[in-house]
Amino acid sequence: MMDAEKTRASDWFRQLRDDIVAAFEAIEDSHATGPFADETPGRFDVTETKRASDDGSDAGGGLMSVMRGGRVFEKVGVNVSTVYGTLGEAAQKAMAARGVPGIEADPRFWASGISLVAHMQNPHAPAVHMNTRMFWTPGAWWFGGGSDLNPCIEYDDDTAHFHATQKAHLDPHGHTLYPELKAWADEYFYIPHRHRARGVGGIFMDDRNTGDWEADFALTQDIGRAFLPAYLPLVEKRRVQEFTEADKDTQLVHRGLYAEYNLVYDRGTKFGLATGHDANAVLMSLPPLAKWV
Repeated sequence: MMDAEKTRASDWFRQLRDDIVAAFEAIEDSHATGPFADETPGRFDVTETKRASDDGSDAGGGLMSVMRGGRVFEKVGVNVSTVYGTLGEAAQKAMAARGVPGIEADPRFWASGISLVAHMQNPHAPAVHMNTRMFWTPGAWWFGGGSDLNPCIEYDDDTAHFHATQKAHLDPHGHTLYPELKAWADEYFYIPHRHRARGVGGIFMDDRNTGDWEADFALTQDIGRAFLPAYLPLVEKRRVQEFTEADKDTQLVHRGLYAEYNLVYDRGTKFGLATGHDANAVLMSLPPLAKWV
C-alpha cells in the first residue's frame, strides 16, 4: 500500500508549502519602495478544505492559503492537500484512457500535492504557476508537476533566469531531462483556440514512474526546490518598477488567457472538480480581475 512513501510525499508537499508561504510574506514585509509600498503588507488567510465523498466518510482534505491585496501580490494561493477514496465512473474512464492498470476493477485512489498560482500587483512582475503531486491507485503510482512563468510584459533576462535555474536543479537527474520537460511544458501550456502559449514556459511532467520511487521522488523534490530561486529574484527586480494604465490593461488581458486555459484545458482543474474536492480551492488559480477585448 506504500503507506510510508505516501506519508513522506505528503509531508514534503506540506513543508514546501510552509517554505513558500514564509518567503512570500517576507517579500511583502520587505517591499519598502516603489508602487504599493505604502500599503499594508499582505498575509495569507488559511482555510482547511475537505473533499466531499458520496457516503459521507473521511476523504481527506488540506489547506487553502490565499493572500489578497498585498503590496506585491494581488492574489496568490498556495494549496496543499491529501485526498483519497473511490473515483467516480467518469474519472475511472479518464484514468483508464491514460493507461492506468486495473482502475476500473478497483477504483480506489490516493493523491497528495501542492498547487500555487500568483497574480501580481505590478504588471512588470510575472505571474507564475507551480505544482507537484503524487498519485496512487492499487495498480500504479506516479508523480507529476512543474512550474511555468506567465508574464504579461516579457523580459528576456527574466525568462532566461527562470529556465536556467530549473535546468540547474534537473541536470543532476540526467542532462536529457530538462529539455524533455521543457518541451512537455511548451506542449501542455498551449491554448489551442488562441494559437499561442499561455506564457514563456517552464517544465512539466506527468505519469512519472520509472519503477524507482526514490529517484522519482527526488526529482519531484528538486522541481519544488527550484521554484523559489527561479522566481523570487524576478519579483524582487520588477516589483519596484513604475507602470502605466496601458501596462495594467495589458496585464488584465493576459489574465483572460490564463483563465481560459485553466477552465478549459487544465487537467488538475478537471480532476479536482470531478473528484469532489473543495471548488474554491480548485478554482483558487483564477485571477482576481481579468479582461477580454
